[in-house]
Amino acid sequence: MALHFCERYKLMVLKVSSKFELRRLCRTTGAVALLKLSRPNAGELGYADSVSVEEIGGARVTVVQNEGGGNSVASVVLRGSTDCILDDLERAVDDGVNTYKCMCRDSRIIPGAAATEVELAKKLKQFSLKETGLDQHAIAKFGESFEMVPRTLSENAGLGAMEIISSLYAEHAAGNVKVGIDLKEGACKDASIMKIWDLYITKICSFSYPVN
Repeated sequence: MALHFCERYKLMVLKVSSKFELRRLCRTTGAVALLKLSRPNAGELGYADSVSVEEIGGARVTVVQNEGGGNSVASVVLRGSTDCILDDLERAVDDGVNTYKCMCRDSRIIPGAAATEVELAKKLKQFSLKETGLDQHAIAKFGESFEMVPRTLSENAGLGAMEIISSLYAEHAAGNVKVGIDLKEGACKDASIMKIWDLYITKICSFSYPVN
């Protein structure tokens, strides 16, 4: 019955089954989602420059454009030949957006390519020697756990994990704290020269959770 009157009075109706999509639509248009059927006031009405139905990649989609409304919502359309490629592209875009969000909170960066993990492992092993009893063993094992990062990077690249880790420890013992793994050359190299950096805020969160 409701659709009949919408058709009669030339009203466009969009069926949005996902509450997350509904929130994005409201944020795009500046509208307020009402839980009950009532007449909306001026502050609850949204605005859109245009609403159209287009076909993208064989699928019909509804495009809501609001370029002059000052909204902060944008849609990224990804296309690929296989689902695996699309999944990789989606993860890459998601990582990029999350990285930008983290940099807005804390823009500090630290050397990547496992350089930070090896330096922490070295310092924890040195600190464990100052302790006695079970504390010494626990601290040493915790420092050893950081070796999983360079080990995983080396094995995924087809490199010898033990040789790479030994070379990293030797470089860091010599004071080269920024040296990480160069996966292309299969050797150890300064991460700042390779321009490989990690966000400080993500590292500190990943390290603090197991410690706590």
